[in-house]
Amino acid sequence: MQALSETFYSQPLWAQSLIGLVLLAAAALTLNYVLKHVILRLAAPYLDEKTTTIDKAAAWLATAAPLLVISRGIYLVPHLQEEVYTVVRSVAQALIVISVAMAIVKALTYANELYERMPRSKNKPIKGFVQVVKILVLCGAAIILISVLIDESPLLLLSGLGAITAVLLLVFKDTILSLVASVQLTTQDMLRVGDWITMPSMSADGDVIDISLHTVKVQNFDKTIVTIPTHRLVSDSYQNWRGMSESGGRRIKRSLAIDQNSIRFLSDDEVLDLKKFRILKPYLAGKRDEITEWNEAELSGEEAVPVNARRLTNIGTLRAYMAAYIRWHPQISDNFLIMVRQLPPGPQGVPLEIYCFTDTTAWEVYEGIQADIFDHLLAILSEFDLRIFQEPTGGDFAALTKAG
Repeated sequence: MQALSETFYSQPLWAQSLIGLVLLAAAALTLNYVLKHVILRLAAPYLDEKTTTIDKAAAWLATAAPLLVISRGIYLVPHLQEEVYTVVRSVAQALIVISVAMAIVKALTYANELYERMPRSKNKPIKGFVQVVKILVLCGAAIILISVLIDESPLLLLSGLGAITAVLLLVFKDTILSLVASVQLTTQDMLRVGDWITMPSMSADGDVIDISLHTVKVQNFDKTIVTIPTHRLVSDSYQNWRGMSESGGRRIKRSLAIDQNSIRFLSDDEVLDLKKFRILKPYLAGKRDEITEWNEAELSGEEAVPVNARRLTNIGTLRAYMAAYIRWHPQISDNFLIMVRQLPPGPQGVPLEIYCFTDTTAWEVYEGIQADIFDHLLAILSEFDLRIFQEPTGGDFAALTKAG
């Protein structure tokens, strides 16, 4: 050992410095190899196998150890200029700050991944809050990094932040708005991953697949992805269909436009003929008794003529049939309002609107139920001698021309 020491100090000064640097680099590289290729590999079976984020956090943290060796060991290298000591130490310490900051960022990402595995994460995501903490960590690391490089206290930098607060507020305006919006969305349970939302102003109509600090991603039903700034979901209006999904029923609200020229009173024979409809029998029996009773009580003598009497109409009977049909339908829920109403007549005919709810919220099944109901009602109109309103087409004009 003494011989090695004598040999070392017998070398020129530049050679002693070079040997010291090589030994320092070898020590740092050896420590780096042991930490990352030996210790981390031995620890790998005990780490979370469902993600690589925790491995990356450990790797960044392990990087700080050889850098610490360099920052402390550089003073053991002889005959270097003071400026070299200062530069190497500052650079090593700056890299240590970066390594530790990145390790914390990766650890926060892993914490969010663990939380997302819990069932309650769908109702209360914390991704936005985690991103805010990451920003704070990186900002703090930047302040420490600058203070290390200029060899000044971080407090000196912090004391000067007051002068640039307005600039920081301008630079981080979107981040601040997004943070406030993210807090509102989470605390008030306004939005969850998996919700179906409609936001025409952003061309969004689909499922929420990600909620982060700055953006919310929506996958439209055509599989396109719309990215919405988080604060727009608080400042602008959008429709969330979660209530419909959780209720267990989906609304049908659609009209049949009846041609006004086909509306008329029903004759007695037609009323008798309509009794063949099983679901109409209770209505016809009750309504006919009510009308007969009223006519006998109110009309007498010369007034007892059809023009003064109450009579059944084909459109009123159709409306009763539609109400009875949707109440009878096995896939229409009895837990919600069921109604058939007549809307104000207009240039497009007299609308008869169905208002009810299916017993499922599955889109494909819902559309099938709705189509089946209106297929039947459109086909049954002729039994009531009613026509659906349809604007004239080229074929209609051709037929008139041919007839003329």
